[in-house]
Amino acid sequence: MQKKFISNLALMVLLNLLVKPIAIFGIDAAVQNRVATEEYGIYFSLLNFSFLFNILLDLGINNFTTKSVAQAPSVASSYLSKVLSFRFFLFILYGIVSITAAYALGWNGYEMYLLSFLLLNQFIITLIAYARSYFGGLLLFKTDAIISILDRFLLILFCGVLIYTPITETPFKIEWFIWIQTLCYGITLAVASVIIFTKLGVPKLKFDSKYSYDIIKKSFPYALLIFLMIIYTRLDSVMVERIHENGKAETGYYAKGFRLLNAFFMFAMIFSNLLFPIFSKMFKEKENVAPLLTTASKLLIGGSIMIAIISFFNSEYILSLIYTEDIFESTLPFQLLMFGFIGMCSTIVFGTLLTARGDLLFLNSLSAIGIGINITINWILIPNYGATGAAVATLITQSIVSLTQFIYCIRMLKLSFTPTAVLQLGAYVALICLLCFYLRAESVAVLLGIIGAAVFAMIPFKLIDIKHLRLIVKQEE
Repeated sequence: MQKKFISNLALMVLLNLLVKPIAIFGIDAAVQNRVATEEYGIYFSLLNFSFLFNILLDLGINNFTTKSVAQAPSVASSYLSKVLSFRFFLFILYGIVSITAAYALGWNGYEMYLLSFLLLNQFIITLIAYARSYFGGLLLFKTDAIISILDRFLLILFCGVLIYTPITETPFKIEWFIWIQTLCYGITLAVASVIIFTKLGVPKLKFDSKYSYDIIKKSFPYALLIFLMIIYTRLDSVMVERIHENGKAETGYYAKGFRLLNAFFMFAMIFSNLLFPIFSKMFKEKENVAPLLTTASKLLIGGSIMIAIISFFNSEYILSLIYTEDIFESTLPFQLLMFGFIGMCSTIVFGTLLTARGDLLFLNSLSAIGIGINITINWILIPNYGATGAAVATLITQSIVSLTQFIYCIRMLKLSFTPTAVLQLGAYVALICLLCFYLRAESVAVLLGIIGAAVFAMIPFKLIDIKHLRLIVKQEE
C-alpha cells in the first residue's frame, strides 16, 4: 500500500504542478488584477458563500462511496443510478436554501445573478467529485489524476485567450470568468461520465425514496463532518464582506492571501484523496497504518512548515510577483494564513485517518467546537481589523483543531514519536528560520534557491527518508 501511495502521489503532484499553478496565478490572479478590488471581493465572498450549503449537494455521499467501494468493489455499479437521481433532488434543495439565505443577508440583483451561476458550478463540481469517488474507491488513481486537473487545463485555454490575446477590446468582466468556469466544469463532467459509464454501464435514473433515505442515514455522519469543516474554513470571507465597513475591499485583500493558501491546499489535498481509500482498505484488512501515516505526515507537515516560514519572511516579494495593487494591505493576512496552513495539513493527515477509521462522533464534535471558536474570534476582530482579523481566526481555529486531532490519534491508536524525530523536526525548523532571516528573496532565482535548499534540507533531517522511499518502491504491491 505504501508503494501505491508513493507512486500515485508522484503522478498526481506532477500533473497538478504542470496545470494548477498556471490556472491559479496565470488566470485567477490575472482576473483579480484586471477587475476592481471591490468587484473581485464580492465574487470571492459569493464564491465562499456557495460553499456554505454545499453539503446539501452531497450529504457525505462521496466519502461514503469512496470508503464503501474501496472496501467492497463489487458494490460499485449498484449505487450509481439511484444516487444520481437523488442528487438532482438535492440540487433543488441546495438552490432553495442558498438563495433564501442570500436574500436574508441582503444580496440582490447583480449579486444574485452571479450567485446563480456559482450555485450551478457547485452542482457540477459535486457530480465530478462523485465520479472521482468511484475512481478513488476502485484505486484508479491515474484516471482520477487526469480528471482532477482537466477543468483547470480547460480554464487556462479558454480564459487565457480572453486575458492574453487581443480578441476583444472590452475590459475583462468577472461574469466572463464565472461563465468560462461553468463551461470547463461541464466538459470535465462529460468526460468523467463517459469513463464511469464505460466501466459500470449507463445508469437508468430512477428515484427511490427508501434508498435515498438509507443513503442519508448511512452517510449523514460524513455529511455533518464536511458541513462543519466548510463552515469554519469558508465563513471568514463572507463575514468580512458583510460586517466590516469596507467589506468588499477587505475581502479582496483577504482573497489575495487566501489564493496562495488555497493553491498549496490543493496540492495537500492530493494526500487526502490518496490516503482516505488506502487507509479505509487497510483498516478493513487490519493492516498496520503507522508506517504509511509516518511517511505521509513527515512529507506533508514538514513541507507545510517549510512553506509557512518561507512565505512569512518573503511575503511582500511573493505577493508582488502575482499582484500589482494592495500588496501592503494583503501581506499580514497572507502571513497569518500561511501559518494556518500547517494546521490544515495536519488535519489532512490525521483527520483523514480518523475519518477512515470511523471516528466521526469525535471529528464532528471537534468541528462544532471549531465553528464556535472561529465565529467568536471573527465577530470580535473583523469590525476593527478586517482581513487581518479573519486570518487570525483561521490560524487559531486550525491550530486548535489539528492539535486536538493529533493528540487523539496518539492516544487512541497508541502512536509514538521518538525524541530523535522531534529533535530532527525542531532542528529543521530552526535551520529554515535562520536561512530565511539572513537570505531574503529579491529575485525569482533567489526565491527558488531558498526553496530548493529548504527541500534538500528535509533529507538529512529525515523528513524525506530516501532509504525508506527506495524500500517502498522496491516492494511488491
